[in-house]
Amino acid sequence: MEFAPSALTRSLRSAIIFKVSPGESLIGLRVSILASGSSGNLTLLETETTRILVDAGLGKRETLARLAAVECNIDRLDAVLITHEHTDHSNGLPQVLGLWKPPLYVTQPTMEALQRILPDTFGKRLRGVETIQAGQSFTIGNIDVHAFAIPHDAADPVGFTFRTNGTKVAICTDLGYLPNHVRVHLRQTDCLILESNHDLDMLKVGPYPWVVKQRVLSRTGHLSNHAVSEFLADPEGFDSSVRHLVLAHVSEENNNPDLVRISAEEALRRRPAESPFTGEVLIASQHIPLKPLEL
Repeated sequence: MEFAPSALTRSLRSAIIFKVSPGESLIGLRVSILASGSSGNLTLLETETTRILVDAGLGKRETLARLAAVECNIDRLDAVLITHEHTDHSNGLPQVLGLWKPPLYVTQPTMEALQRILPDTFGKRLRGVETIQAGQSFTIGNIDVHAFAIPHDAADPVGFTFRTNGTKVAICTDLGYLPNHVRVHLRQTDCLILESNHDLDMLKVGPYPWVVKQRVLSRTGHLSNHAVSEFLADPEGFDSSVRHLVLAHVSEENNNPDLVRISAEEALRRRPAESPFTGEVLIASQHIPLKPLEL
């Protein structure tokens, strides 16, 4: 279902053009994954005229440090999108709102959850809220956004796709399994950011209490390396158009980047010859930003 843009959304289209130095190439779509994991999530998407922050799981000092690490100096944001209310995705939201005063895009159940768990400074720093819902398409600046439901134990969790300048990015983390409607949204992407949270054996013998292990393993928990590998090997589920496959939200207690890469690359080698994967596999980190992806 298509929704008409609100006055706030329309006003974002008249945002100031970024300054480009002589000889500097124009941005089609730049994706900077600043942090990904159980301690904080933060992704920045930029075109020449629009900047969108997806999730705000880090505090002010660390957010600015991550931006500096990728040589990004932000004077404004056009929007902050929150996938769900868990603190690793929302804990730094009051500080982000205080820094850049962007409008907040969020579903109503998630907004209500944020109001319960975040400090009073959250409400005081709001400068505009755009209520969205799963299944809705909307436009921020020159980026077309679509929100879709994901199975996770939060109030109303969503993933997002972003389209601009002929490119598509999908962000899909924090989900217990990959239902068919989610797989559809992940097709024909140039950059796919997908959770590969835990190794099943490491989780089973790891330090989490059994009740937490059950939560992680549930259909509203997190994706395992095995679940992701089965998806990647299936040409009907995962197509071969992805240029950058970023495996994200990797558990520091129940996984490691080498296992994630080995599992994914083995699965990609199992794909049929007529549907090979020719892109690159990247592993997002909790502590070090990935080099920005230029699409």
